[in-house]
Amino acid sequence: MQPGDKSNSAARSLFPMFEDTFRRAMSPIEEFLHRESTSGILLMVCVTVALVTANSPLYPAYDAFLHAELTISTPVFSISHSIHHWINDGLMALFFFVIGLEVKREILIGELSNLRQAVLPIGAAIGGMVVPAGCFLLFNPAGDTAAGWGIPMATDIAFAVGIIALLGSRVPRPLVAMLLALAIVDDIGAVLVIALFYTDAIHTGPLLFSALCLILLTAANLVGIRRPLPYAILGIILWLAMMESGIHATLAGVLAAFAVPARSSSDAQQFSAAITSLAADFRAQINIVSGPGRLNVLRNSQKQAILQSIEDSVHHMESPLQRMEHGLHSWVSFLIIPVFALANAGIPIDFGRLDEIVTHPVTIGVLVGLLAGKVIGVALSSWLIVAFGLSDLPEGVTFMQIIGIGFLAGIGFTMSIFIASLGFAAHPDYLLNAKIGIVFASVAAGLAGYSWLRGSTRESAVQ
Repeated sequence: MQPGDKSNSAARSLFPMFEDTFRRAMSPIEEFLHRESTSGILLMVCVTVALVTANSPLYPAYDAFLHAELTISTPVFSISHSIHHWINDGLMALFFFVIGLEVKREILIGELSNLRQAVLPIGAAIGGMVVPAGCFLLFNPAGDTAAGWGIPMATDIAFAVGIIALLGSRVPRPLVAMLLALAIVDDIGAVLVIALFYTDAIHTGPLLFSALCLILLTAANLVGIRRPLPYAILGIILWLAMMESGIHATLAGVLAAFAVPARSSSDAQQFSAAITSLAADFRAQINIVSGPGRLNVLRNSQKQAILQSIEDSVHHMESPLQRMEHGLHSWVSFLIIPVFALANAGIPIDFGRLDEIVTHPVTIGVLVGLLAGKVIGVALSSWLIVAFGLSDLPEGVTFMQIIGIGFLAGIGFTMSIFIASLGFAAHPDYLLNAKIGIVFASVAAGLAGYSWLRGSTRESAVQ
């Protein structure tokens, strides 16, 4: 044996040991990151951190940082906003873009693709928006406080799915699918509410330019452009134009998402034939090369080229919608939403005035809307739809579990705070009351939903 062979043998016996150890150490982390409940847990941590910071000596520094000006300047234009504004109008546009991708996928191939099947979550979501808004208006029928009627309409999908995931296999999968479909319809409703009722004065020039960007996005889809980059560039331009138009910029994310192609550039037979041929070529290269390094891809340029061709074939088979949704979902779940929570959940609470805050009409309207209005709206709408024969309950799902879904729909954290920041932008005191109501209601709704579903699944299992 040559000296080099001896060292290679030692390396081969040593590195697999390290690789196995590293794999065992990383697997729990990777598994944790891929669990549906992870983003919800991270969101809870960020909410807690923001609340503690806002009620500590660190609050002045926290507030000063969020209101610091950040300018983006080019030879063509210059935009200057506070960091808080960039988070709510910039990062959240990407959040709404992913929401738009999810909505389009659900309409094409998901729970909303079959009309009879879709009637139940759509009806439940509408009931879960109308009744909470009505509950809020009961306590705030007129004046400046009435502007918050849209706050209790929203559902925070990350929190809701995070809590339902904690129940594991006790919850039927069709019930989880219904919650997701309901939350997506809820998101559509929230986007429409923001666009129609929480929009500033319209500026015609930027609005027409936004329309031009949307036409170009649609044309790119129709002519068969399947690379994500053109859609990303046009989407950013659309966002900038809509920001200047007066319509809330986050709507640009949804509009851009609906223009992203859901069809791939190759069919399944072409893909299968290409992959089969490339796999055969790869195996042939393994057989041609002899010696201890024959499995090492880095030592064979032909194998590297084949792997690149396989990767290209996979990308051509995937639609841009799939690639974008898959690529951005983790960024939204583990960065954008937590950053939004850190920036918006920092509520300085004057505990000496807590009784006054809790009894304020805005706070009561949010609490009643999210806690009572949601569950009544979701459960009653579902019952009426099934009773009139418009749709059926998913297999294995009971009305008791639908009530539990109604409680979870009352977790309105992210979208509710977002709408509150729009409705009460000129009234900081009302915004503070609304945020306190949202946090209290979301925590109570989460606990109630978890307890109710745990009890109802146990009861249904006994029957």
